[in-house]
Amino acid sequence: MTIPIINFGDILMSRPAGREAFMMAKAYVFKDIKKDDEVILDFDKIKVLAPSWADEFISGLKNEYTQNVSCINTENPSVEASLRAVLNQ
Repeated sequence: MTIPIINFGDILMSRPAGREAFMMAKAYVFKDIKKDDEVILDFDKIKVLAPSWADEFISGLKNEYTQNVSCINTENPSVEASLRAVLNQ
């Protein structure tokens, strides 16, 4: 399953906003995910990604659904740095 992160906005800042995005995805997007499913997060067209937003969203996804998460279109320096901080913990 590929999830376009642009659906949550193009400037993704703050832990509360990341938590809100995760809860929305939990209600509408993630309901069909099984434990072994691969989830691809597509960061195309994202202008700013804060580590706190990414941590809330990705950690929630990994803790409640699947560890099999990958990311695409991460060339934006903001996205790249935030994902490096969150995924290399």
